[in-house]
Amino acid sequence: MSQFQPYSIYGIIGYPLGHSMSPLIHTTSFQDYGIPAVLVPFPTPPEEIPTLFKSVRLLNIRGLCVTIPHKQTIIPYLDEVTEHVKKAGAANLVYWDGDKLCGDNTDIVGFMEPLRAKNLPAEYKKVLLLGAGGAARAAVVGLQDLGYTDITVTDIVDDLPQSLSKEFNLKTVAWQDRSKVEAQIIINSTPLGMTGKFEDQTPYEQTWFKGKGIAYDIVYTPYNTRFRQEAEKAGWESISGREMFIGQANAQFKIWAGKDLSERAKQAVIDALAGK
Repeated sequence: MSQFQPYSIYGIIGYPLGHSMSPLIHTTSFQDYGIPAVLVPFPTPPEEIPTLFKSVRLLNIRGLCVTIPHKQTIIPYLDEVTEHVKKAGAANLVYWDGDKLCGDNTDIVGFMEPLRAKNLPAEYKKVLLLGAGGAARAAVVGLQDLGYTDITVTDIVDDLPQSLSKEFNLKTVAWQDRSKVEAQIIINSTPLGMTGKFEDQTPYEQTWFKGKGIAYDIVYTPYNTRFRQEAEKAGWESISGREMFIGQANAQFKIWAGKDLSERAKQAVIDALAGK
């Protein structure tokens, strides 16, 4: 009689969590590789983070994906973090290394891959970053690694861009003046456009897109955000947050399982976002 092997539990924490594709992509990959594990949502209000991390240690939760608004606030609850976390000041992955609970930031790798693949024209030098939270920090690290130095950041919360700009030597602009910034790459790292209460919103209006450029939306649900649709109507190219999501999830799965995501898992997300 074969010995019963209990499932390993992984989770995703954020608040709210209705939009997440992480359970689908990771659990499908665990199934395809015959790994007895499942990734489940843990909607966690900010005030419950201390209790959540006590539970992770007590119940031996094997790993966490981390999303809005916890990417910075979880760091004090970890034993060690990678250089990527130190550079970005944000973590989107929790994993065990022996008896140490560690943090990494796979958003940086996930963010860079679609831009690198586009092989953008050399004249695309100026970047406008909309939003200055945890995802924005990963974007800045990735942009600077790719050689972009002319980056302007803005946020509806006035003090967020100031701290980001001091840390990474960026320009800032007031949220109400964001349409005045000349840029060939515009990145949405705000929740505006995300499935739920912000879905019909965009951080940048269609009439503000000038000339040619590329609009990169970190939001991946829905697939066709208003931000991307309006950019394309204005003649700009766009990158979906789907590419970043799959890239960062692949890096997470490699840390947890030592393998790339299964092709079926990646296709499951593509199909789900296409409404199939």
